[in-house]
Amino acid sequence: MLPEDIEGDLTKVLVTEEQIHDRLNELAAQIDADYHDKDVLLVGVLKGAVMVMADLARALSIPLDMDWMAVSSYGASTKSSGVVRILKDLDAALEGRHVLIVEDVIDSGVTLSWLRENLLSRGPASVEICALLRKPDAAKVEVDVKYVGFEIPNDFVVGYGLDFAEKYRNLRSVGILAPHVYE
Repeated sequence: MLPEDIEGDLTKVLVTEEQIHDRLNELAAQIDADYHDKDVLLVGVLKGAVMVMADLARALSIPLDMDWMAVSSYGASTKSSGVVRILKDLDAALEGRHVLIVEDVIDSGVTLSWLRENLLSRGPASVEICALLRKPDAAKVEVDVKYVGFEIPNDFVVGYGLDFAEKYRNLRSVGILAPHVYE
């Protein structure tokens, strides 16, 4: 889906498809250098990180494994409740592995901070975070993020895996959702 297909639903395109792919290639080069001799497990956070995880994994040249977790602090709302639930846990063991959490967007940081601590409790060699988007103005908890694609304003965004009510995930760019859509 292209922005022009839903232009009435967006107030602005923040990051284009080309910008996303260029930045993911840059992040992949950094990750390749940092993890060139390590046993790496990419952990994608469902559902939003599907696009980021797929394109990042394809851009990487290091051997790696992939697994998925589903956690939620949103429910059907546009704001985080602060209560984190595991909806799908990992299949892979983490002991001694270098875990790289792949996330679509960091809002408050509450969910990601909880997830990082949860994974650290499982005995990995390291746990780092790669996020396509970060909203610094929305942060309630400080989260150390090693790889960040773009810092964006604290607006409700959709596209490239991010949704509202399970729609707009297939938008190839990231845009600000018009308030009339969700109010």
